[in-house]
Amino acid sequence: MGKTIAQKIFESHLVDKPFGDEVNVLRLDAVFCHEITTPIAINDLVARGKDRVFDPSKIKAVIDHVTPAKDSKTAEQGKILRDWARRNGIKDFFDIGRNGVCHAIFPEKGFVRPGYTVIMGDSHTCTHGAFGAFAAGVGSTDLEVGILKGVCTFKEPSTIKFVLNGTLKEGVYAKDLILFLIKELTVNGATNMVMEFTGPVIDAMTMESRMTLCNMAIEAGGTCGICYPDQVTVDYLWPFIQDDFATKEAALAEYSKWKSDADAEYAEVRTYDVSELEPMVTFGYKPDQVKPVREMQGTPVQQIYIGSCTNGRIEDLRIAAGILKGKKISDNVRGIVSPATPKIFSQALEEGIIKIFQDAGFCVTNPTCGACLGMSNGVLASGEACASTTNRNFNGRMGKGGTVHLMSPASAAAAAITGEITNSPLYKA
Repeated sequence: MGKTIAQKIFESHLVDKPFGDEVNVLRLDAVFCHEITTPIAINDLVARGKDRVFDPSKIKAVIDHVTPAKDSKTAEQGKILRDWARRNGIKDFFDIGRNGVCHAIFPEKGFVRPGYTVIMGDSHTCTHGAFGAFAAGVGSTDLEVGILKGVCTFKEPSTIKFVLNGTLKEGVYAKDLILFLIKELTVNGATNMVMEFTGPVIDAMTMESRMTLCNMAIEAGGTCGICYPDQVTVDYLWPFIQDDFATKEAALAEYSKWKSDADAEYAEVRTYDVSELEPMVTFGYKPDQVKPVREMQGTPVQQIYIGSCTNGRIEDLRIAAGILKGKKISDNVRGIVSPATPKIFSQALEEGIIKIFQDAGFCVTNPTCGACLGMSNGVLASGEACASTTNRNFNGRMGKGGTVHLMSPASAAAAAITGEITNSPLYKA
């Protein structure tokens, strides 16, 4: 019997099976850290007299949720992470001014490779599976062990395979596709499983789009979203791997081993032709409460947010700017855009994208996760609704009493113009 990509990664990283075949202790290639969840682990390690790390070169840390700090508490969280990184010689620490959204800046720096195992104390760590890696969000205890010992324990993975056929229509993007799949699965449909994305639609996607897709696997309960590495992956990683391979062809040959076998066994295989898929949007307070945008047409919103680890990359900003160019946002909304990293911000500035947003009436902020979980830079008031490119629409997620409608950057830009949920194809670039 063949193996899935997740099974191959587990097998190649297996350290021990202490409790039988179900539980696997895996060697970690990278441990990612940010200032919200990691200080808990740091403080406990210090209290236990174990203030050390297994390998400072494999730990990457960033301050990204409240940046700059908004109060004494968030300043203290940043200080704990900052001091710990210095004490332990962690060179890949991204402080204020050099920092960005964790699941955007870490792949941008080339820290994720096909076949890697990655953990982080953040549920959307599944993003990095876009590179053909096993990447999972973990709790503070597992994070602590990972920091100290470089290992993490997981149950044997089962996988749901999605074969996505056809071609996405104009105005339909990776965000619309993953919202549709979550609707099909429900929020519990992939609990404790890997979501493997394959087919012509995935083959045609950029790395940015694949990251958007994998980012929201957790919203269906998935441990990790994963795509097969291919030429698109190699091209994205080439600046970081060119000293390791003589040619791109050699890199592709090496990375191609991280694919599922034709006779691999799956918990379920789902096949969809998504050629007729429409722009999608959430309603209510669960990520599987999804409708076509046309069915929500006219629903008023008070805030537009474009950014986050889901849709704050240069591809996303280009899409939104293409709709906003030469237009003004409604007087009834406030628009906020947060490029996900300094590199993305600079690129958007050079391409004139920042000016398009500003001319349209958007507030452009520094890279931050703050608005996504209602911490800073875009918190909602009670009774307000936000057209958002983020990944979670739980009750009060962006502010107590606020409502979040998840959608693509194109749909968010269209909503900004009209002040209500609007089908983005009405605003072709």
